[in-house]
Amino acid sequence: MEGMDDQPEAASPEPLDRRAELSEFLRTRRAKLQPQDVGLPEFGRHRRVPGLRREELAQLAGVSVAYYTRLEQGNGRNVSVEVLDAIARALRLTDAEHAHLTHLARPARHKKKRRPARAQRVRTGLLYLLESMEGIPAYVTGARSDILAWNPMAAAVFGDWGALPPGERNWARLVFLSPAYRDLFVNWDSKASDMVSYLRLYAGCHPDDPELSALVGELSVKSEEFRRLWATHNVKEKGHGTKLVRHPLAGDLTLSYETLNLPDDEEQHLVTYHAEPGSASAEGLRLLASWGADAGRRDLFDDAGRGPAGGH
Repeated sequence: MEGMDDQPEAASPEPLDRRAELSEFLRTRRAKLQPQDVGLPEFGRHRRVPGLRREELAQLAGVSVAYYTRLEQGNGRNVSVEVLDAIARALRLTDAEHAHLTHLARPARHKKKRRPARAQRVRTGLLYLLESMEGIPAYVTGARSDILAWNPMAAAVFGDWGALPPGERNWARLVFLSPAYRDLFVNWDSKASDMVSYLRLYAGCHPDDPELSALVGELSVKSEEFRRLWATHNVKEKGHGTKLVRHPLAGDLTLSYETLNLPDDEEQHLVTYHAEPGSASAEGLRLLASWGADAGRRDLFDDAGRGPAGGH
């Protein structure tokens, strides 16, 4: 089974600023709403700010303008759950956005000093399960979208991650830093947006994660597209959906995926892909399965050796 290497520990850059994250998240959510969206009259054609004004949002949430202003400036100390719920309703937040707001404004109290991150490991039973899923591309992801383990069919579809150093087996790094991914994913823009939305959600729960800070810093320096998407502060859970893959050997594959949360580790997820029975995509998967290891070891790495022509 592939992916047994321990994920290496990184340096310890500055953590993300939770107050700044809270401030920007509220500001960008408020900017998305217009008065007519929430049943408020719009006075005048020229507004100095995009979206709702602070006083309009405070009115909708039933709090004072001064209180909401302090919150949007990043001061979430002692804010009640009831107030956050009211603001979430006023902003029409999704469940994922509501949870993200709560994590930013009411962080969990840690009595003990943060310990160094432990190497991520996949249970032996889960590795056996991956191996037994013949004909189904499947893998396990961990914190920060690290790729921890995968089966031969995942390698056949997405490339041989075993050829990469363990530190480079990360979906966000591969999606934004490997040009070959753009060729594999027909809707690469959608994939990139989903990837950043997931990292934002993770950041809300783990803003003091040094490896996350290092990853965000690297991607911000090397990818203008990542910087643009990161600045939107969008968050979204992505449990299932469909990806259109343009595979260099099997042609176009329409694959549905399911993301299964593991009950004993909230940071690990089992992701499986399947094609509609009897479809051309199902036949394409059978073709890749017949090629076995040769399909996964094809020469699909770019010149810099930064990843295969495939991704989650």
